[in-house]
Amino acid sequence: MASENNSRPRFHLAFPVTDLEAARGFYTDILGARTGRESERWIDFDFFGHQLVAHLVEPEDHPSVTTNAVDGHAVPASHFGVILDWVQYEQFVVKLEQAGVEFVIDPYVRFEGRQGEQATLFVRDPSNNYLEFKAFRDINMLFDKDLETY
Repeated sequence: MASENNSRPRFHLAFPVTDLEAARGFYTDILGARTGRESERWIDFDFFGHQLVAHLVEPEDHPSVTTNAVDGHAVPASHFGVILDWVQYEQFVVKLEQAGVEFVIDPYVRFEGRQGEQATLFVRDPSNNYLEFKAFRDINMLFDKDLETY
Protein backbone atom coordinates (compact mmCIF):
# COMPACT_ATOMS: atom_id res chain seq x y z
CA MET A 1 0.00 0.00 0.00
CA ALA A 2 1.53 3.29 -1.11
CA SER A 3 1.37 6.61 0.69
CA GLU A 4 1.35 10.15 -0.72
CA ASN A 5 2.08 12.00 2.56
CA ASN A 6 5.34 13.88 1.96
CA SER A 7 5.53 15.83 5.24
CA ARG A 8 7.09 13.23 7.54
CA PRO A 9 10.42 11.42 7.70
CA ARG A 10 10.66 8.20 5.73
CA PHE A 11 12.10 4.92 6.92
CA HIS A 12 14.53 3.03 4.66
CA LEU A 13 15.06 -0.70 5.01
CA ALA A 14 17.17 -2.92 2.76
CA PHE A 15 16.53 -6.64 3.11
CA PRO A 16 17.58 -9.86 1.37
CA VAL A 17 15.39 -11.83 -1.02
CA THR A 18 16.19 -15.00 -2.92
CA ASP A 19 13.85 -14.31 -5.88
CA LEU A 20 13.24 -10.74 -7.09
CA GLU A 21 10.19 -11.58 -9.20
CA ALA A 22 8.52 -13.46 -6.34
CA ALA A 23 9.27 -10.49 -4.09
CA ARG A 24 7.81 -8.12 -6.69
CA GLY A 25 4.62 -10.16 -6.84
CA PHE A 26 4.21 -10.39 -3.08
CA TYR A 27 4.96 -6.76 -2.26
CA THR A 28 2.97 -5.28 -5.16
CA ASP A 29 0.10 -7.72 -5.78
CA ILE A 30 -0.52 -8.85 -2.20
CA LEU A 31 0.61 -5.92 -0.04
CA GLY A 32 -0.14 -3.12 -2.51
CA ALA A 33 3.34 -1.55 -2.68
CA ARG A 34 4.46 0.33 -5.76
CA THR A 35 7.84 -0.23 -7.35
CA GLY A 36 10.41 2.50 -7.85
CA ARG A 37 13.93 2.22 -9.21
CA GLU A 38 15.32 -1.23 -9.84
CA SER A 39 18.17 -3.18 -11.34
CA GLU A 40 18.92 -6.85 -11.99
CA ARG A 41 19.85 -7.24 -8.29
CA TRP A 42 17.41 -5.00 -6.38
CA ILE A 43 13.96 -3.37 -6.40
CA ASP A 44 12.77 -0.30 -4.50
CA PHE A 45 9.25 -0.49 -3.07
CA ASP A 46 7.02 2.29 -1.77
CA PHE A 47 5.79 0.41 1.30
CA PHE A 48 3.17 2.51 3.07
CA GLY A 49 5.26 5.58 2.22
CA HIS A 50 8.56 4.04 3.31
CA GLN A 51 11.40 2.84 1.10
CA LEU A 52 12.03 -0.90 1.14
CA VAL A 53 14.81 -2.22 -1.03
CA ALA A 54 14.79 -5.92 -1.83
CA HIS A 55 18.35 -7.09 -2.58
CA LEU A 56 18.89 -10.39 -4.36
CA VAL A 57 21.04 -12.90 -2.44
CA GLU A 58 21.80 -16.55 -2.93
CA PRO A 59 19.54 -18.82 -0.85
CA GLU A 60 22.48 -20.03 1.24
CA ASP A 61 23.26 -16.39 2.11
CA HIS A 62 19.77 -15.59 3.39
CA PRO A 63 19.84 -15.31 7.19
CA SER A 64 18.01 -17.80 9.35
CA VAL A 65 15.44 -16.55 11.82
CA THR A 66 15.51 -16.98 15.56
CA THR A 67 12.27 -16.61 17.50
CA ASN A 68 11.20 -15.28 20.88
CA ALA A 69 8.16 -16.43 22.84
CA VAL A 70 5.43 -13.77 22.99
CA ASP A 71 1.89 -14.59 24.13
CA GLY A 72 2.55 -18.26 23.43
CA HIS A 73 3.66 -17.53 19.84
CA ALA A 74 7.11 -18.01 18.32
CA VAL A 75 7.68 -14.44 17.14
CA PRO A 76 10.49 -14.10 14.59
CA ALA A 77 13.18 -11.93 16.16
CA SER A 78 13.93 -10.41 12.75
CA HIS A 79 10.83 -8.82 11.24
CA PHE A 80 9.46 -5.52 10.01
CA GLY A 81 6.09 -4.05 9.17
CA VAL A 82 3.79 -1.12 9.72
CA ILE A 83 1.34 0.10 12.31
CA LEU A 84 -2.03 0.82 10.77
CA ASP A 85 -5.05 2.46 12.32
CA TRP A 86 -7.63 -0.02 13.63
CA VAL A 87 -9.99 0.16 10.63
CA GLN A 88 -7.12 -0.06 8.12
CA TYR A 89 -5.81 -3.11 9.99
CA GLU A 90 -9.19 -4.86 9.88
CA GLN A 91 -9.48 -4.13 6.15
CA PHE A 92 -5.91 -5.32 5.60
CA VAL A 93 -6.66 -8.64 7.35
CA VAL A 94 -9.58 -9.20 4.97
CA LYS A 95 -7.35 -8.34 1.98
CA LEU A 96 -4.72 -10.86 3.10
CA GLU A 97 -7.34 -13.55 3.71
CA GLN A 98 -8.93 -12.96 0.31
CA ALA A 99 -5.50 -13.22 -1.32
CA GLY A 100 -4.96 -16.58 0.37
CA VAL A 101 -1.94 -15.38 2.36
CA GLU A 102 -0.89 -17.88 5.00
CA PHE A 103 -0.47 -16.31 8.42
CA VAL A 104 2.61 -17.23 10.40
CA ILE A 105 0.78 -15.91 13.46
CA ASP A 106 -2.96 -15.51 12.94
CA PRO A 107 -4.50 -12.11 13.61
CA TYR A 108 -5.27 -11.66 17.30
CA VAL A 109 -5.71 -8.94 19.90
CA ARG A 110 -3.21 -8.44 22.72
CA PHE A 111 -4.22 -6.81 26.01
CA GLU A 112 -7.88 -6.96 24.94
CA GLY A 113 -9.99 -4.43 26.79
CA ARG A 114 -6.95 -3.07 28.62
CA GLN A 115 -4.59 -0.17 28.23
CA GLY A 116 -2.35 -0.80 25.24
CA GLU A 117 -4.86 -2.99 23.40
CA GLN A 118 -3.38 -3.91 20.04
CA ALA A 119 -4.12 -6.17 17.10
CA THR A 120 -1.28 -8.00 15.40
CA LEU A 121 -0.50 -10.61 12.76
CA PHE A 122 2.59 -12.04 11.08
CA VAL A 123 3.09 -13.15 7.49
CA ARG A 124 6.13 -14.33 5.54
CA ASP A 125 7.24 -13.22 2.09
CA PRO A 126 8.45 -15.72 -0.57
CA SER A 127 12.05 -15.39 0.71
CA ASN A 128 11.08 -16.16 4.32
CA ASN A 129 11.31 -12.57 5.54
CA TYR A 130 8.77 -11.99 8.29
CA LEU A 131 6.41 -9.02 8.43
CA GLU A 132 4.23 -7.86 11.29
CA PHE A 133 1.19 -5.66 10.80
CA LYS A 134 -0.44 -4.19 13.85
CA ALA A 135 -2.85 -1.55 15.13
CA PHE A 136 -3.29 0.09 18.52
CA ARG A 137 -6.75 0.86 19.82
CA ASP A 138 -5.14 4.08 21.14
CA ILE A 139 -2.05 5.05 19.13
CA ASN A 140 -0.87 7.16 22.07
CA MET A 141 0.05 3.87 23.78
CA LEU A 142 2.64 3.03 21.10
CA PHE A 143 5.62 4.00 23.25
CA ASP A 144 3.98 3.99 26.69
CA LYS A 145 6.44 2.56 29.23
CA ASP A 146 3.70 1.66 31.71
CA LEU A 147 2.15 -1.00 29.46
CA GLU A 148 2.26 -4.61 30.49
CA THR A 149 4.95 -6.49 28.65
CA TYR A 150 5.05 -10.05 27.48
